[in-house]
Amino acid sequence: MTNKCVFLDRDGVLNVDRVDYVYHLGHFVIPDGVVEALKVLKDAGYLLIVITNQSGIAKGIYERKDVWLIHEALQEACGGRLDDLYFCPYHELYDSASLTRKPGSLLIEKAVAKYHVDMSQSYMVGDHERDVLAGKRAGLRTIRIAEEGTLTEANYVVKDLLAASKIILS
Repeated sequence: MTNKCVFLDRDGVLNVDRVDYVYHLGHFVIPDGVVEALKVLKDAGYLLIVITNQSGIAKGIYERKDVWLIHEALQEACGGRLDDLYFCPYHELYDSASLTRKPGSLLIEKAVAKYHVDMSQSYMVGDHERDVLAGKRAGLRTIRIAEEGTLTEANYVVKDLLAASKIILS
């Protein structure tokens, strides 16, 4: 049996991104429409898997436990609809290069193998080109959350996750 899946970047997609990183609850803000989007995707039978770079760990700004703290808060806010979290703690300028760091696609590939994902029915949603490239490398359709007219290799550009969910479900 295969599953359809929406792979989701975290910062900038599921929560408001910050230049100084989101690693404690005081910085954690969920944009309007995110909880609703996750609900409609889950109700339509999609697995929801977070794929996120967390270079703040490599930089010594925060720890792995802080990533899990934010994930738990996100799970609480969305009713536990997220199926898994994969994150890359590495950065090539601070500790080591890694194929798990987007635009590498290894985290997506690991999730695909674990959850028996049907790539032809699945998507990567992110707010940076590195998310799009990781999704493309893994063979997924891609949606970028960005301003209209943004130059991208994504299949679609939308303003937020709720708009992305409407494309996925159409």
